[in-house]
Amino acid sequence: MGLLKIIRKIKQKEKEIRVLVLGLDNSGKTTLLKKLNGEDVLSISPTLGFTISTFEHNNLKLNVWDVGGQKSLRAFWRNYFESTDGLIYVVDSSDTFRMNDSKQELQNLLKEERLLGATLLVLANKQDLSGAVSCETIKDLLQLDSIKTHHWKIVGCSAYTGLNLLSSIDWLLEDISSRQLRICCNWTQLRPITGKSWDAVLIRDSISCRPSIGS
Repeated sequence: MGLLKIIRKIKQKEKEIRVLVLGLDNSGKTTLLKKLNGEDVLSISPTLGFTISTFEHNNLKLNVWDVGGQKSLRAFWRNYFESTDGLIYVVDSSDTFRMNDSKQELQNLLKEERLLGATLLVLANKQDLSGAVSCETIKDLLQLDSIKTHHWKIVGCSAYTGLNLLSSIDWLLEDISSRQLRICCNWTQLRPITGKSWDAVLIRDSISCRPSIGS
């Protein structure tokens, strides 16, 4: 397959992005999606199971999966990992009591083989509340600097007011698109020399990235 055909194939895939939104219950996942969709955020009910939302942003179609974060539902998160391009992990910045639980769940996610190629965006939500801890503190509590397997960024935000939501999504989509194109180019350059399959190069590229840090 020629380079132009591969690029066209990648570009077609870029038009549809699958994003998985996870985090503990009451972290603000559903509020986040409703705010992005321009819906009322004054009345929010817990997600029992999952919901799928579709957004159009910067000429891209986002299929966003919001999965319930209650402890009884977290074992089912793995059912939604397939073909995930981006993972948004939402943290309640005011819930310091459960910050260790949030860290453990994130670390479990990062071990999942089906999520190895996904870009990670950590949203330190509820920064508008007086009891919220800083984004930098949450970065340390979650031990994000130890992540070597994913491109990642942490951003302080408020799903209620909309603070930093759009700029965060912009970063996520830009990283996903650039990574997909880089994988495509790496494959065309490496395959004639190494003889490795496309899948092997995809995995190699996705786990060799350096982390991105933001606030």
